Amino acid sequence: MTQRKARRVALILAAVTLIAAGVGGYLWWQRDAAASRATAAKASVADASTAAQAIFSYDYRSWEAGVANGSRYTTGGFSGEYVKMTAGLKPLATTEKAIVQAQVSAAGVEEITGDTVTVLVYLNQYRRNAKISGEKVDQNRVVLTMRRADGSWKVAAAAAV
Repeated sequence: MTQRKARRVALILAAVTLIAAGVGGYLWWQRDAAASRATAAKASVADASTAAQAIFSYDYRSWEAGVANGSRYTTGGFSGEYVKMTAGLKPLATTEKAIVQAQVSAAGVEEITGDTVTVLVYLNQYRRNAKISGEKVDQNRVVLTMRRADGSWKVAAAAAV
């Protein structure tokens, strides 16, 4: 083999090695990203379920404790919105002696983008108050936008569907 052919073979082998390393690195990165998305999905759905039950439940007898509990699951601008919303609801809840217990019947990821996960939550609210006899059930769907904060996924936005 001539020296020229030997260089050509060496260059081709180097190029093939670089391409293989690049493809291998990309595939490893994709696998790692998919694992991170799966972990985020699982954790955010669990945290969204817990948060929804706290945020959408209330009891006129222990209002402040309920709001404080719900606030633990909020972050960003939604924290202020939640406090404002509950403050507006308190007079009616107190007058009607309202008790609402929220329970998640199902939840699933709609979308994952970066550090934000959108979770669709099917929520049953069992309510009692002075104006109704027995217990009524409201079936709701809520989209919760979850963001990582303080080591867990917290509600950054909520919208009824």
